[in-house]
Amino acid sequence: MQLDLSIFNPKARSLIGLDISSSSVKMVELARDAKGAYRVERYAIEVLPRDVVSDGNIVNLEVAAESVRRAWKKLGTATRQVAIALPASHVITKKIIVAAGQRDEELEVLVESEANQYIPFALEEVNLDFQVVGAVPSSPDEIEVLIAASRKEKVEDRVAVAESAGLKPVVLDVESYAVLAAFELIEKQLADGGKGQIIALIDVGANVMNLTVLRDGQQLYVREQAFGGNQLTQDAARLFGMTFEEAEAEKRRNTLPEQYQSELLRPFLDAMALELSRALQFFFTSTQFNQINHIVLAGGCAVIAGADEVVAARTQINTIIANPFADMLLSDRVALVEKRLLADASSLMVACGLALRRFDE
Repeated sequence: MQLDLSIFNPKARSLIGLDISSSSVKMVELARDAKGAYRVERYAIEVLPRDVVSDGNIVNLEVAAESVRRAWKKLGTATRQVAIALPASHVITKKIIVAAGQRDEELEVLVESEANQYIPFALEEVNLDFQVVGAVPSSPDEIEVLIAASRKEKVEDRVAVAESAGLKPVVLDVESYAVLAAFELIEKQLADGGKGQIIALIDVGANVMNLTVLRDGQQLYVREQAFGGNQLTQDAARLFGMTFEEAEAEKRRNTLPEQYQSELLRPFLDAMALELSRALQFFFTSTQFNQINHIVLAGGCAVIAGADEVVAARTQINTIIANPFADMLLSDRVALVEKRLLADASSLMVACGLALRRFDE
């Protein structure tokens, strides 16, 4: 997206991945050592008050900016440049095929004329960007180009939050692409690097469950279902006479009364496994595929103890919790909280994917 803010082209060398989700602000900063190995320099999570972000829209810019500012202070870094992301629902993407060997200026004209045909808004109302994906395998004289467009106000809201917190947005990405960048690190942890295997990446957040089925880095299927951890928090608040924020904090600290486990948590995990298996059934009935080799659980709900076991028992599919940091080195300050990073890792997929943009060629 033009501005100084290109979706696809970071110029920053030092960069924080900033994920503003509906439940929290998450930040990750990565570095590389002399041998090219990734190192987790620092990370921070700041819980957002309820309804500050709703359906991906930032409803209260002031409170969101204050939460970002607090997360950045927790991070303890001098870096102010950030990569931010828009929810996939706010971005229109389309792949087009054009003749190879064109200059950027010629491609820009082509992209604009193509965008005019499929974007339901006037071009002056959107931020538009494109990236050359590569040659078309069946036709070496043509290239595939990915176009992305989003309403300007959606971009400006996120930029305004970061800037109000004293940060400088230099990269704008799409949350689903950031997750896939982090997922590549997880895929390498599987036998044979996951080659040829069909993997279901299931991200269960506060309100939404996203299913992405992949094979060798290619998306085979995407589905979104209304299901998330906020329901569990609401039930806990009701049962124990707390505010939503108190219940969320106690849930994260694992300090809710004893009956929480049997009366709320176990039924919630069973319901999550059921929703997840339904989503997989939709995949099987609407594609030619009839099996999944691995399930990778991500998002805030994946950190619930026993979630992977309940899902594996219902689906009979090998299930692992997403940890993009598993093969990374840790800075001294992160090594001190290694257990906490392990617990938080599955909810840091977007922030990790954004932080990886620092190393784009």
